[in-house]
Amino acid sequence: MSTLSQIMAGMYHLLAVLDAVDAQPQALELRARSYELLGDLTGRTVVDAGCGSGRAVAELAERGAHAIGVDLDPDMIAAARKRWPAGEFHVGDAYELPLETGSVSGYRADKVLHTLDDPARAVAEARRVLAPGGRVVLLGQDWDTIVIDSDEPQATRRLIHAKADLLPSPRVARRYRNLLLDAGFVDPVVEVHTSVFTDDTALGLLHRITDEEGWLAEQAERARTNRIFVAVPMFLVAAQG
Repeated sequence: MSTLSQIMAGMYHLLAVLDAVDAQPQALELRARSYELLGDLTGRTVVDAGCGSGRAVAELAERGAHAIGVDLDPDMIAAARKRWPAGEFHVGDAYELPLETGSVSGYRADKVLHTLDDPARAVAEARRVLAPGGRVVLLGQDWDTIVIDSDEPQATRRLIHAKADLLPSPRVARRYRNLLLDAGFVDPVVEVHTSVFTDDTALGLLHRITDEEGWLAEQAERARTNRIFVAVPMFLVAAQG
């Protein structure tokens, strides 16, 4: 298989995992709650930074917003445009959004800031593009707080921490509130919603944490016997500009 084919296969696998997670009832409820915290966006512009395959952009548009998706990955933007041809999508950096100062009423970043070396810079950019009184919503997991039932708790702890240490900002979710306050946002609202996985969807998530075959084999057996359990606390913080 060529390098390009491997990259494309990897992206399609990632999309399949994301689609499976996004289809979970708790994921649907969490996205809906994030839209509610943006306020009434009917006829207003909202940007979804790190939009991935564009599902949130489509859902925000269904709620009457002029939704714009921005992602650094051209392949993700291509997938988003194919999936949601009526949507507006741009290749762009969370540090330098392709938007005018004060041009949007809402800013949303879902599972994005942990991928950045400087989350505070991205939050400052959110502040720049938001109009006065605009709403910001940050959503994501703290990679040290993932809960996995296993017969090997020490190995599980090691693997979770090893995955976290590979990420630029694995614990940024616990800092969302302070990041927003430091950037000048006011009236922060903090919520924690726990996503629980007890079916094969959990295996897709676990393969993103590790490729250690022995440990994954135990989890696969748990899935086969209806004993798999993965819980991911999701931190949701909203504030006003």
